[in-house]
Amino acid sequence: MASSLMSSEKKALEALPTVDAGEVRQLMSSGCHYLDVRLGNDFDMAHAAGARNVPYYLSVTPSGKEKNPHFVDEVAALFSKDEQLIVGCNTGVRSRLATNDLLSAGFKNVKNMKGGYQSFVRSEEDQQPAAQPQ
Repeated sequence: MASSLMSSEKKALEALPTVDAGEVRQLMSSGCHYLDVRLGNDFDMAHAAGARNVPYYLSVTPSGKEKNPHFVDEVAALFSKDEQLIVGCNTGVRSRLATNDLLSAGFKNVKNMKGGYQSFVRSEEDQQPAAQPQ
């Protein structure tokens, strides 16, 4: 029974609405909000312009992860359930879990950013024009 439950949870996570990092800037310019679910210290080091931070985990250590028990409530304090949200973390794993939780809580327009902030930064680098030889 446990393996079928884990299998159905995995399928649900794989079926989540997803957006490629290269599309995020365009979506943000048309009114989507970027929700960064990394820990606060990671967010403080670097984040997408205009992003809001609500950590999905309170701590991540070698001995385990402590989920933020108020995650959905904290997001609901910032955004209505009808607003368009793009959820990102560092690599895309945590943001899939967060996206699933938000959709389950009644948020209607939530998309996980595939590849997380790392792919967002790479997509920005890909958009930069190559330096011209002098």
